[in-house]
Amino acid sequence: MAWNVTGTYFESCNCDTVCPCTTSGLTAPADNERCQVTFAFHIAQGEVDGVDVSDRNVVVFADAPRVMADGGWQVALYVDASADDGQAEALGKVFSGQAGGPMAALVPLVAEVLGVERAPIDFHDDGRRHTVRVADAIHIEIEDQVAPQFGDDGPVMKLSGMFHPANSTLTVARSTRAVGHGVHGRSWDFTGHNAHSAPFSWSA
Repeated sequence: MAWNVTGTYFESCNCDTVCPCTTSGLTAPADNERCQVTFAFHIAQGEVDGVDVSDRNVVVFADAPRVMADGGWQVALYVDASADDGQAEALGKVFSGQAGGPMAALVPLVAEVLGVERAPIDFHDDGRRHTVRVADAIHIEIEDQVAPQFGDDGPVMKLSGMFHPANSTLTVARSTRAVGHGVHGRSWDFTGHNAHSAPFSWSA
């Protein structure tokens, strides 16, 4: 299966500030007893085995042990309700790692797939601000961070050389809203906690 997808991504987790999981290649303990993270992807352009998946969204939620490299992750996948059956199947294969690519590197860490669901997903990028809403279950807004000395027009802060499926360079960001309700028995409010964003470009 040949495929390629490009677009933008962001994430929100329950770590207090820059995530120890991200900066250690998943080997340092998270700030809390478990690491709970939501990854949101907007595919600007993409084709999977001849199926056009452009302008579609995918959200991945993961609940992992404090040291993510230990495995035992529980994962839920949400695919854009605007996708037709062919697009949904193609996106499911790519973002679950079944089709290879960057997400396949995480598959050995996953112990349980909580579910794969079709849901309305609204995703927006507005300069330094990024938002996603998954039906009534997840609502996240993040803002890329700028050192206060530079003012609002300064460069966003970035981490480079990261082991991360989206990109090896990530912005440093913080959530201005990060709530979940009834996500496979989980509800949370991680507002004010860690976040990252980046473009992504994958192929296999």
